[in-house]
Amino acid sequence: MTNASDKKRADTASKVITASPQTIYQSFMDPKALISWLPPEGMKGRIDMFDPREGGAYQISLVYITPDRSQPGKTSEDTDVVRGTFLKLEEGKRIVQLITFESDDPAFAGEMTMTWNLDAVPEGTNVTIVCENVPEGIRQEDHDKGLRSTLENLATYLQNPKVNPSF
Repeated sequence: MTNASDKKRADTASKVITASPQTIYQSFMDPKALISWLPPEGMKGRIDMFDPREGGAYQISLVYITPDRSQPGKTSEDTDVVRGTFLKLEEGKRIVQLITFESDDPAFAGEMTMTWNLDAVPEGTNVTIVCENVPEGIRQEDHDKGLRSTLENLATYLQNPKVNPSF
């Protein structure tokens, strides 16, 4: 999805997950849980800093484990370092983050807002990710695939929290 007014892209993905909004929210607040499900397929992660409160910051290093990739990492050949700030935390409802990528490439410059909406539905929770002001260096097809993969990981993690080991 593209916002025509300022030509900044917004990407979205959603999935119904068989867990309560509160359970999903808590999987964001626990750094060990978060790093178990957040990295998309083909990556592993490490939390370098984590302060889960409004105004709190975090830093996550995502390492590519797949050797045959079309794009190098944003920070180094095989790594993306992501810095974020928790702008809004509405327990069991919404998480809003401001994200920057550590990169010398101007195509990854700027701040991306990522909003996670947690809406209760009869089957569990409809989790919707909205990424606004996506840097132009992030290919839309790669981002869409990564967002869907992260949602699948979250669903798998919540079915069995010990399945997905951290970095």
